[in-house]
Amino acid sequence: MTIKKHSITLLGAAALSLSLSACSVFDWLIYKPDVPQGNYMEKQQVEQLRIEMTKEQVEYILGRPVLRDSFSDDTWYYVYHYKSGRDASITHKELVLHFTNDKLSKVDGDYELAAEFNTPLDQSSLPELGTAKGDLEPLNPEQRPDTKPLVEEKKAQELNEVKEFE
Repeated sequence: MTIKKHSITLLGAAALSLSLSACSVFDWLIYKPDVPQGNYMEKQQVEQLRIEMTKEQVEYILGRPVLRDSFSDDTWYYVYHYKSGRDASITHKELVLHFTNDKLSKVDGDYELAAEFNTPLDQSSLPELGTAKGDLEPLNPEQRPDTKPLVEEKKAQELNEVKEFE
């Protein structure tokens, strides 16, 4: 009888420990969604920033910031927080923009800026055609072989006849 009592106690202890740890044992079976929050920004967006850009130009490129400094509108915070549902890994990125006289003056954060960041937008130029990669020429759209209009226009004389008839 003591063996039976010990086996029941042991079985009860095993069932209790299994029930307490069941969530962690079967955790990989439960679906958990990914949780993205804030401003997701691509590297290409941040590389478009240039010193002395206006606030409107910056907002056009990056979107509205998550937070603007409540005491002065000269500091904008772009924050991105992502928690993976599968492995609970967390990605956190920040970008802090500082403005002076409504022009972009300084950028801090986890993103790399372009080499041309310190060149103001009005002083930068587009690459010229023919100098970059083997004399490139601009592409023109193809023209249709038949140049007939899709809709026939009525002549002015026909329109006058129709008006006189009415």
